[in-house]
Amino acid sequence: MNKSLVLATLLAAVALAGCGKKEEVVAPMVDAAASAAAPAVAEVASAAASAVETAASAAVEATGAAASGAMEAAKDAGAAAADAVKDAADKATDAAKDAMKK
Repeated sequence: MNKSLVLATLLAAVALAGCGKKEEVVAPMVDAAASAAAPAVAEVASAAASAVETAASAAVEATGAAASGAMEAAKDAGAAAADAVKDAADKATDAAKDAMKK
């Protein structure tokens, strides 16, 4: 029984020693994958930044065009209102003259 206990202890010691000496393989694989993916990530980030810049530029241009269009519309509306007031004043003047004649 002592021999089997010694043999079991020796076998356990060898098994533990074998398990503890393994090198970790995952870390180099992760580093390699990260190194390989870094250029692709940088390219995607650059493309996204370019797209955001283009969209912002287009938004600024569209806002400027809309403001210009709104100013033109306001100017046209003001001119139309002035014409309508002038026409109304002319009609009122004509009506007053007609009333004075009678």
